[in-house]
Amino acid sequence: MTGKTGLDLEQHQKEALERIAAAPDKGALEQLRVQVLGRKSALSQELSRVGALPPEERREAGKQANAAKRAIESAFADRARALRDAGAGNLGVAEAIDLTFPGRPPRRGHPHPVSLVMRELEEIFRGLGYDIARGPEVELDYYAFEALNIPLGHPARDAFDTFFVVPPDSDGTVDPDVETRVLLRPHTSPMQVRYMESHKPPIKVVIPGKTYRRDNDATHVPVFHQLEGLLVDEGVTVADLRGTLEYFARAMFGDDRRIRLRPDHFPFTEPSLEVHVSCFQCDGKGCSLCRHSGWIEILGSGMVHPNVLRFGGVDPERYTGFAFGIGIERIAMLKYGVDDLRSMLDPDLRLVRQF
Repeated sequence: MTGKTGLDLEQHQKEALERIAAAPDKGALEQLRVQVLGRKSALSQELSRVGALPPEERREAGKQANAAKRAIESAFADRARALRDAGAGNLGVAEAIDLTFPGRPPRRGHPHPVSLVMRELEEIFRGLGYDIARGPEVELDYYAFEALNIPLGHPARDAFDTFFVVPPDSDGTVDPDVETRVLLRPHTSPMQVRYMESHKPPIKVVIPGKTYRRDNDATHVPVFHQLEGLLVDEGVTVADLRGTLEYFARAMFGDDRRIRLRPDHFPFTEPSLEVHVSCFQCDGKGCSLCRHSGWIEILGSGMVHPNVLRFGGVDPERYTGFAFGIGIERIAMLKYGVDDLRSMLDPDLRLVRQF
């Protein structure tokens, strides 16, 4: 079966099939495929010359060349399949690939306990009619301290041990211009004034977010989370604050929980109150969790200081309000029995997978 262009198609096909059958591996088979079927191969040249033949010869020549090409392509496919099957049979159990076997499902992530508590808190206060707001983590000194009744030189500033974005001068002082001093916010309370500046009473809002301080021990870390609460309206009293926090404690820790308020001091609230919840491990009888007191401190709160209301553009003669700050990590530790706050920052996935 000699083509009209001169190539002996029958002999060419026979030789190609013999070489294909003898190909020892996939690499050799691919090289042979390029030689036999590539653009520069004898068969490709034969096909390219068919168009130059007279019309009466073109059809038969093309038919013969295409038939040879299809036979060779089929032989390549068969040999590739045979080599693949033989290779899979020679692999060990761990190396063999069964393409029909169902794949492994992708690993699904788990919410971190801090995220779980944050979401739960948001849902609790959203159920009480509170809005959710966010604020900047890189903050101005004015909002972080000055507008919260903590002026420059106030001893309360030392307790925050602040990360300044612009470092202090060599003598330890910082730029006295509170309008331009920039820092990582040490608490979420700056949003009290920011929110009052842009919203008029009545105000009911909680602000969750990250905060930063120079602390690092079993109960303090340099990056932690808080949820700030603020309510401002006419006639707001400590009784409203107590009722709100009692609802929160029962929703978070169980319906049998009780709270108590103890005097404290925060520059931005007056009066200031420390909030304790009855121990949910011993039900107030005394245990290691509550240090045998029957009570666990959970947050700080108080009535918004009149000066803070003024900074926010709210008339303290007409309006009163309360505020509270909840440490998310602390609530997560109590809720899930974690004894070292630093483990909340541990990248070990075993912690997260428990939840």
